[in-house]
Amino acid sequence: MKASSIYERELKGILQADEKVLEKVIKGCSEEERENYLSIKKRPFIVIRAAGSFGVDLVAIRSDFSLPIEVKSSSTKKITFSHSGGRAQEQAEKMRKECERAGLIPIYAYRLKSYRGDAWRIFTLEIEGLDGRGALLHERMPKIHKSSRGGYVMKWDEGMKLSALIALLCSA
Repeated sequence: MKASSIYERELKGILQADEKVLEKVIKGCSEEERENYLSIKKRPFIVIRAAGSFGVDLVAIRSDFSLPIEVKSSSTKKITFSHSGGRAQEQAEKMRKECERAGLIPIYAYRLKSYRGDAWRIFTLEIEGLDGRGALLHERMPKIHKSSRGGYVMKWDEGMKLSALIALLCSA
């Protein structure tokens, strides 16, 4: 099984509030991170693994949010998308345009391999046209930067902890 598939399943389990996955993920987390992760039990998502070249691995659905999610993993703290004709860059642009058109927040979930604690960091792309809670959430999320050459760059240290995103999504 590919590493990306393992991490897609892990994120799916977290967002669906799967007990076994949550138990595994919260090992090594701080008390606050644990509480935030476990708060997903109050308001879990239905998560569908997506297929195709749209650039979305998972779709998390709940009464208040639909989140298209692209999962990335690396053993390094920086992922750079190729700016000229790279598949990841093209998928990101397509995802950005489609999410903007549909009024959805594009989510990039970056899993740092072999990290003990909250190994997930969350990013979004800069889009316009969101309203309500979606606009507020999008405003608080770190955006994927573009390099001087125009390629998207995710720096794990600059992302929002998944546990913090869950706390935002599950608060009142």
